[in-house]
Amino acid sequence: MADQQPSRRVRASGDVEVSTYLEIAREKSGESPSGAVPATPVQPETVVVIDFGSQFSMLIARRIRECRVYCELVPPDATWESVEKLRPRGVVLSGGPASVYDFGAPMIPTWVFEQDLPVLGICYGMQALANQLGGKVAPSDHREYGHAVVNQGAEESPLFADLPGSIPVWMSHGDRITQLPPGFRSLAYSDNSPIAAMTNDRGIVGIQFHPEVVHTPHGKQVIENFLYRVCGCEGDWTAGNFIADGINRIRKQVGDGHVICALSGGVDSAVAATLVHRAVGDQLTCIFVDNGLMRREEPERVVDTFQRHMEMRLVHVDAADRFLTQLRGITDPEQKRRIVGETFIRVFEAEADKIGKVDFITQGTTYPDVIESATGHGTAAKIKTHHNVGGLPKELTFELIEPLRYLFKDEVRQVGLALGLPDEMVYRQPFPGPGLAIRIIGEVTKERVSVLQAADWIVMQEVKRAKLYHDLWQSFAVLTDTRSVGVMGDYRTYGHVVALRAVTAEDAMTADWARLPYEVLAKISSRIVNEVPGVNRVVYDITSKPPGTIEWE
Repeated sequence: MADQQPSRRVRASGDVEVSTYLEIAREKSGESPSGAVPATPVQPETVVVIDFGSQFSMLIARRIRECRVYCELVPPDATWESVEKLRPRGVVLSGGPASVYDFGAPMIPTWVFEQDLPVLGICYGMQALANQLGGKVAPSDHREYGHAVVNQGAEESPLFADLPGSIPVWMSHGDRITQLPPGFRSLAYSDNSPIAAMTNDRGIVGIQFHPEVVHTPHGKQVIENFLYRVCGCEGDWTAGNFIADGINRIRKQVGDGHVICALSGGVDSAVAATLVHRAVGDQLTCIFVDNGLMRREEPERVVDTFQRHMEMRLVHVDAADRFLTQLRGITDPEQKRRIVGETFIRVFEAEADKIGKVDFITQGTTYPDVIESATGHGTAAKIKTHHNVGGLPKELTFELIEPLRYLFKDEVRQVGLALGLPDEMVYRQPFPGPGLAIRIIGEVTKERVSVLQAADWIVMQEVKRAKLYHDLWQSFAVLTDTRSVGVMGDYRTYGHVVALRAVTAEDAMTADWARLPYEVLAKISSRIVNEVPGVNRVVYDITSKPPGTIEWE
């Protein structure tokens, strides 16, 4: 209800001070100022997002979580038995590429109506509501893509509470509702959508526009109104509650077993390891495998951080030669990922034999990892095999623990801060599990790794000197398989081409190329050409995601 909304809310990542976030988290979850988590886990309020294949489905989930309400994406064929354990407070129906009158178009599962839950249908989700509840949907005479203005009707609605009478929105549809279902009323209209929003007396609401995208300026308020005013949520999705619940789940899963953590030094594996360590203590052994594909001085930093400062049981394995041998002659990116993933596991199995009985392996898999690696329920295309998901052999002998599997990167960082991890670790830029193997186009050799490490070191130094490191999602060098003619001194050269990549993003599901200052690019280029043997040309990648990916392979 409106009068039950929290007076302070965590806003989008980067829009709230860390101290404020932790204060709210502790207030809501019962943490002490020292950062101790509540002894009893709290079941968070949950909203289920039924994914009809929209390119914005993951963004809907992000926006809901930014309102401090937990959510999970499920396919249209999800049963009530599969979601009942979440005890959902409401349901959101995403958009999608289909038309409701197409043969085989996805439908809303019947349990959505049988459970009498509040529902928000977005775009296709609204049309599916109309179609299945007795209304009519037909192709529109004028398709509506891009900017539009939605005007509220005479009837007031909690969905549009505290919003102007006319709001700019983002539309993306070729169909429209021509007849409302029985019991529904129109709430708003646009030039090309006579029914741009509808509702009934049972808390079912439909909107034709996309509130989750930044092109709908008041979209977050629309989503908040649905969550707080229609579903009655209070906003209890906090780092503290997640930690308490995670500890409880891990203890139940592990029991008296022993856990190995696939420690890489990145924020995901660091937070996963710390959470598991908090749950089971010395039942966890962290194994850091130096695959020879890491950045310069990275192995030393990992060992120092986790062994000396975090005081975890750590086994350091130097397996660089083994990885490079396995990668010899391999140029296909998917093969590289599979080889690195399988070799990684084999090293783990060898170490497990030395430790004794090992039952579990922890990985820092996150939600974007899962989505990018799976074909899902037929609506999401596979982009690449992710090292944390698709590279594991079928005969894996350990049971997986993936405590961060349903978190976005900024949520992982919030959990890391609440666990007490140092800022420099929490805000470390992401680094791929296959490491430099997928930043070397073509065959991976010791010499090519050395060249890339030197170039990448310069990129990191100059980005940090320019105080841009924390403004960028990732910044790195790529050693291409192209060679170019150049001139150094009075001699002709035929050297390597290094590409620079720097992007901005919220969670890596989408990303934009960073507009680095020319002077920074010039400095990086000059240093690489002058300091890295064999490189005589530097180029800058200005491709966004989509259509490209962040990594080159």
